[in-house]
Amino acid sequence: MTDAKLKPKSVDGTEPHGAGNSPQETASTVEVMPPPDAIEPDPELTPEEAEQARKRYLLKRFWISARRYWGRGGDKFAWPFSIGLLAMIGMNVGFQYGINLWNRGIFDAIERHDAGTVYFLSAVFVPLVLGTVAIVTMQVAVRMMIQRRWRSWLTTAVIARWLANGRYYQLNLIGGDHKNPEARISEDLRIATEAPVDFIAGVISAFLAASTFIVVLWTIGGALTLPIAGFTVTIPGFLVITAVLYAAITSSSMAVIGRYFVHVSEAKNQAEAEFRYTLTHVRENGESIALLGGEEEERNDLDKTFANVLKQWALLARQHMRTTLVSHGSMLIAPVVPVLLCAPKFLEGSMTLGQVMQAASAFAIVQGAFGWLVDNYPRLADWNACARRIASLMMSLDGLERAEQSDSLGRIKHGETEGESMLSLNDLSVSLDDGTAVVTETRVEIEPGERVLVAGESGSGKSTLVRAISGLWPWGSGSVNFHADRRLFMLPQRPYIPSGTLRRAVAYPGAADSWTPDEIKAALAKVGLDYLNDKIEEDAPWDQTLSGGEKQRLAFARLLLHQPDIIVLDEATAALDEKSQDKMMQMVIDELPEVTIVSVAHRAELEAFHSRKITLERRKGGAKLVSDIDLIKRKRKRNLLSRVLKNPSMPKVSTTSNKDSAVPE
Repeated sequence: MTDAKLKPKSVDGTEPHGAGNSPQETASTVEVMPPPDAIEPDPELTPEEAEQARKRYLLKRFWISARRYWGRGGDKFAWPFSIGLLAMIGMNVGFQYGINLWNRGIFDAIERHDAGTVYFLSAVFVPLVLGTVAIVTMQVAVRMMIQRRWRSWLTTAVIARWLANGRYYQLNLIGGDHKNPEARISEDLRIATEAPVDFIAGVISAFLAASTFIVVLWTIGGALTLPIAGFTVTIPGFLVITAVLYAAITSSSMAVIGRYFVHVSEAKNQAEAEFRYTLTHVRENGESIALLGGEEEERNDLDKTFANVLKQWALLARQHMRTTLVSHGSMLIAPVVPVLLCAPKFLEGSMTLGQVMQAASAFAIVQGAFGWLVDNYPRLADWNACARRIASLMMSLDGLERAEQSDSLGRIKHGETEGESMLSLNDLSVSLDDGTAVVTETRVEIEPGERVLVAGESGSGKSTLVRAISGLWPWGSGSVNFHADRRLFMLPQRPYIPSGTLRRAVAYPGAADSWTPDEIKAALAKVGLDYLNDKIEEDAPWDQTLSGGEKQRLAFARLLLHQPDIIVLDEATAALDEKSQDKMMQMVIDELPEVTIVSVAHRAELEAFHSRKITLERRKGGAKLVSDIDLIKRKRKRNLLSRVLKNPSMPKVSTTSNKDSAVPE
């Protein structure tokens, strides 16, 4: 990476709000509509009614985004594939009708002992089967193509919104039903996009099949005359009436038996997501758990979480048992009913064997069409739960996006400095998403080459201030300004180590091939990791392999490769011993003499590597800047006095170079 004048970046090089093209901009063809207006629950509703209203809105919210796949900004192949799928469903029903007629013909020929017709129909059966198989195979291919492309389109849209402007981080700072977003995006969104295509294709297929074969049943069956108590009762279209009544009984039974299916399925999915999260949490913190000997406590937590999974699975199993009782019983009885109903007419000679078999086949198809809900109710419930979970994440992203577009909570602005200042905080106040102040009225101007140490007791808002500078923390007021075309690079206390080779980890967030192996090795050697040079092409779980100190050294190696203009160190040497810390800081000063540094740290010995120190003090109503002193005399004096006069509310601070006299007045 040769260009030294790049756009401001935030944590480990990711772009902050307002810097460069966001993932949402790169996916503008996917998600271009503004978030829906917030819906406030009716205060007159009972808690149960409010919960039901919320669940209904969640499904509506899912479709607001999902249906755009077929809209102007959606997939250009969405409608061609959808129309093609409908055409294949129609052709498949046509082949079903052809086989139904074949059944009548072959059994009539057998009844008449007509060998020629039997042989002819046997030959016709082959192309009928081949045609049916070909159409069904193509139908499956197109259906799964729609599912795959829809999932890809919607996943890209959700991920773009999730990653944009640091929202993936901000979700951790706000309340809402958006736990385990990774499970919602991967698993819930998959089911939420697969199931509707299956349902719509199934409903259309069932409707066409029912419409076609009801006509067949009406035509073949005709009317049934029954003698009852000396009278004759004629039932027109008795096969159709029987099929409808039979389907109504089975469907209503399924609806009653499976009425809790949605709730149980939703609870099961949530329990599974929580169990996955707990396992992931143990894996990611394996070293700390092992060092503390916390295996037993983690096992208890895992056992408790998994017990909830088993409990929800047991409840779901009961629901499956009940629905299976209805569906399997229906499957066994359905083929027998039409034969028994047609038997009197066949015995009296008014119906041929072929007509009986055609009626039985048509009855089974109609019953299958009407019983579609019986067979798919469990999947419908599962889809309902998954769609709500992904919609919950969408709603949380909606809230963050609306907050970005509104001044109701206050947003920290990001712009460019005037003059030669490298970084300036102008009346910066940082607050929580509910408006509670964390840091207030901070005014700092940092010149090129300054090395500023931000000090203060724990909880005084130092790390929050760093997040605000990076653009990850959006709430507050005032502005954070950078010198135009300068690059900000942050080193957090826990450096991110991506999967893949060690070379990729050192080069991150740049591409691994942006630097030669020799350049990578030279950077590692300067930070004391030269013993890893032989492993730079090794693909290993480096996040688990490297110690905390090694990770922080690796982060300093990134600085040497990327050569930024501004570095923000957030406890970036906390895992190093004092000697190693001194070496890292001196190395940065020697290798990057013109770089501007902003450090957040507790260690007093770090003052030796900084030219200036500002101190935050926690107070009621938010932390405030109480001192701003020079640790090293500078040629150019800041005009701090004029800033104090312009802002009388700002506490007067000492500006002498003697750090011992830096006491608020």
